[in-house]
Amino acid sequence: MLDSMKSVISSRGQITVPVAVQRALGMRAGTPVEFELRPDGVLLRKRAPAEDPVEAVYGILKGLPPVDELMRELRGPELGERPRRRK
Repeated sequence: MLDSMKSVISSRGQITVPVAVQRALGMRAGTPVEFELRPDGVLLRKRAPAEDPVEAVYGILKGLPPVDELMRELRGPELGERPRRRK
């Protein structure tokens, strides 16, 4: 187990997680974490992998057209809008 370590909250409300903690938990920039309030303080932990299937794949698909364009293709143009040609 790691020894007790300290950090300071910045003026912007941010904290720095000590490198030893990051390494022990396999944390990198962008790693989601969660805070749990407890009677004796707060627990910070690495968030478990997403269970929601949409959240699990969010952001991994690249090169798709914007959602509005896909919806326009499925539904057709809105009233008063000229149909767009595919690129």
